[in-house]
Amino acid sequence: MKYKAILLYQQRMGGKEMTNMVPDPYVNQPMIRDFDYEPSRDQLSVVVKYMGTPRIEKWNLGQRGPQHPALELDRITFARYVTGTSDLIIGMDLTGDEREQLYLLKENKNLIPLTDSPEHVHRYGGCSPDGKWIAWSSNRRNQAFLDIYLQCLETFEIHLLFAEDGIFSVAKWFPDGNALLVRRANSPMDHDLGVLSLVTGEVDWITNHSDEASYRDVHFSPCGEMVYLLSNKDSEFYGLACVHLSTKKLTWLLRGNWDFEGLAYHKETGLFAFTENQGGISKGYLFDLKQGALYTWDTPMGVITNLTFLPRRKMLLFQLNGPEHPQELWVLHLPTLQTQPLMKLSKPSIERKPIKPSLLSYRSFDGLNIPFFYYKPKKTSKKLPVVIYLHGGPESQSRASYHPLLQFLLSKGYAVAVPNFRGSTGYGKTYTHLDDGRKRMDAVKDVISMVDWLKQDSSIDEEKIVIIGGSYGGFLTLAAISHYPQLWVAAVDIVGMSSLRTFIETTSPWRKWQREMEYGTVEEDGDFFNQIDPLHHADEIIAPLLVIHGVNDPRVPIGESEQIVHKLKQRGHSVTYHRMEGEGHKLVSPENEITVYSMIAAFLKQCIGKL
Repeated sequence: MKYKAILLYQQRMGGKEMTNMVPDPYVNQPMIRDFDYEPSRDQLSVVVKYMGTPRIEKWNLGQRGPQHPALELDRITFARYVTGTSDLIIGMDLTGDEREQLYLLKENKNLIPLTDSPEHVHRYGGCSPDGKWIAWSSNRRNQAFLDIYLQCLETFEIHLLFAEDGIFSVAKWFPDGNALLVRRANSPMDHDLGVLSLVTGEVDWITNHSDEASYRDVHFSPCGEMVYLLSNKDSEFYGLACVHLSTKKLTWLLRGNWDFEGLAYHKETGLFAFTENQGGISKGYLFDLKQGALYTWDTPMGVITNLTFLPRRKMLLFQLNGPEHPQELWVLHLPTLQTQPLMKLSKPSIERKPIKPSLLSYRSFDGLNIPFFYYKPKKTSKKLPVVIYLHGGPESQSRASYHPLLQFLLSKGYAVAVPNFRGSTGYGKTYTHLDDGRKRMDAVKDVISMVDWLKQDSSIDEEKIVIIGGSYGGFLTLAAISHYPQLWVAAVDIVGMSSLRTFIETTSPWRKWQREMEYGTVEEDGDFFNQIDPLHHADEIIAPLLVIHGVNDPRVPIGESEQIVHKLKQRGHSVTYHRMEGEGHKLVSPENEITVYSMIAAFLKQCIGKL
């Protein structure tokens, strides 16, 4: 009877008779997506998402609200001031293809294309100190590599500054404008910094090392003779360090037991701000370099990003995204260490107050502790169905942030478990590499051990365990239901890989070498891919499956979904497939987001029944 109900669901989906089950307020919460500060004008440019549509506002800090009428721009990815002006450099891609193009947005709202090469990627590298030039990296010369370019903001002429086979980006302009601090990616988790002279075009690498190391959030010292940054050189976790440019020596200033993130620096006072990623929850810190003093401040549970000092006002601005509230702009008052939202945004109410998770852990098959967030509905007496939600990456981490689908499922009576399986970031280098290459299925076993843990929870209905994953999490979902088919009542795969072999062969050229560093190569590991790929175990799948994929996905090509859907349909298995037109690897359109989440909710209702 349940199988017939699912077939009816599929037919109705095909006829587009489904009504939106996920109400708009879950998705269309206003949120701050990005901001930048222009100190000479004491002004903020803020990218705000209202009712699903991003727009740029300029805020006068004295008024703490929009100063100029907003400009709506679809697909905007960032906005940064041109030095000393009210003009902005903004980035936008086309329908999710991630080939970001750069534009100059003038004070009069005139939008001028700068790169205008939609077949290529462009990564912004900042504006020169005199406001006349910008730097960016692009794969224009070769689709597989990123070179460094300069562009004049007066004539818009483009100059190729540095070309070499590899992935290069610009970390910072030197204060005198005569050089760039550039970054070379040796692998997804290993990088170097170098000084690229604008006079000679030569690079002097300053962070040569033998073991894996990464460097981020770079700031110049007042004298310009050293740079402050976060690094994990010779360490499991990122800490605060400085590199002397003349000697190339790295000196540690402060380290902890978790990754430091988001370093900001105030040159006049010698004050640093950063956060510590404590198991996926941010804790904010101030470090006074001159006195060696460390301070902290309190915020609601969430993830802190974009720390920015406002010297005139003795404030630190930051974005805060928590499970109980979408991303907002908050302020820390430096003299008192008190925090508050900078401006209250008008929010549509949802039917139930969002729920924050508990941070727990369980032992996997080999004794490794796996951390996870556990969300449970309030005030329920019945056994709960549970959704295991798997993040992408795998070099990523599920954080304590707002997720509309998870909050909606909680409101309908589902528990939600969100594991940070081996291979996730945030728990040290060793943990991140525990799933590399031919250790891939150990991450799948972590998910199975999550099931074992949930079965010990007396409030969970072990006959109603759902698995949902996106991107790499989609691969884990397909691997779990094909290698361990008896455990699942339903599964949802969003932009996931069904075969590591075909994924490596078809992903975008500028991403291929990075993915090979993680998964292996077809030449050396093709036999292993054939052993584990869900595509080759599709006949073992029992659970009804919902597959969703953006047509323009440049990371995981849509063929990954289509090939496993085709194979399942050939044997008459219950599978529903939805191609998202105008979308890529991530959902951007609020209408599509509501459609997809409603689709998932309807699918689970058909598979599980009324709660």
